[in-house]
Amino acid sequence: MANPPINVLVAEDDRISGRILERHIKGWGYKPYLAQDGEQAWEIFQNNPIEVAILDWMMPRVNGLELCRRIRQPKYLNHGSYVYIILLTARDEREDLLRGLSSGADDYIIKPFDPLELRARLNTGRRIIELQRLLKKQATYDALTGLLNRRSLLGRAQEEYSRRQRENKPLGLILFDVDDFKKINDTYGHQTGDAILSEVAKRLRRGLRQYDHVGRYGGDEILALLPNCDCQALQKIAERLAASIAERPILYESHTFSVSVSAGGLSTENYPSLSLQELIALSDKALYQAKRAGRNRVVILEAGHSIGGEA
Repeated sequence: MANPPINVLVAEDDRISGRILERHIKGWGYKPYLAQDGEQAWEIFQNNPIEVAILDWMMPRVNGLELCRRIRQPKYLNHGSYVYIILLTARDEREDLLRGLSSGADDYIIKPFDPLELRARLNTGRRIIELQRLLKKQATYDALTGLLNRRSLLGRAQEEYSRRQRENKPLGLILFDVDDFKKINDTYGHQTGDAILSEVAKRLRRGLRQYDHVGRYGGDEILALLPNCDCQALQKIAERLAASIAERPILYESHTFSVSVSAGGLSTENYPSLSLQELIALSDKALYQAKRAGRNRVVILEAGHSIGGEA
């Protein structure tokens, strides 16, 4: 899948210059957000994932230097992402250059600007942003499966758990495990096991809604988080996902593997008082019950089960 375009904030109080900048930037493959004064630019920055900012020095209400200082405040680091800032100005004295850079700008262009020069300087920012995106992806996703890694998965789980408490809507959890995965590794080797786990992860991801979360919980265990999902809906989804694995063999290096998963889960509609850790532990217990029942099974717990056993 192609990377999304880089988001560029353009703050220019001259309407014609702003439109020219916007047209150039869009034509070069970026996604521009145009502001006609500093306050509007600040509002756009706070409400959009801005990655590059082109700021006119002289603007009414809030000038470019003040915007640089605001963007560089630790609490406005755009969720840990660095914003590459280019200051645009008619000032060309050395003292002005130093003043602009010391306010937090990364680069400086003298007006009237040459579009080719602006494009070259934007390309410098692009390389930094693309490297930042790559590092963020490596820190967020599991390299083998492409799913969320354990750390990111648990972070999303805590967010969804907090959301369901605020909105009083059920949260569904399903824990999947590849049946006889150790046997596959021991018999055919870890490369084969990795390929099978990767394909299982791909099929599970395809079968979930866009706003669901799924990640590698550990080893061959995959945890899915389904917001606003009651017990009845969760049962149907889990069965459909398990069927998507078992109904079609997995091909790897001219071999055909019949693979299945076991799944265990629950919806918070039946366990409103449990902590997130207890919910995951109880899902793991349901998964164990599915394994014990013969594998290729789905067990979605209804009310009446506890961590230590049945109530």
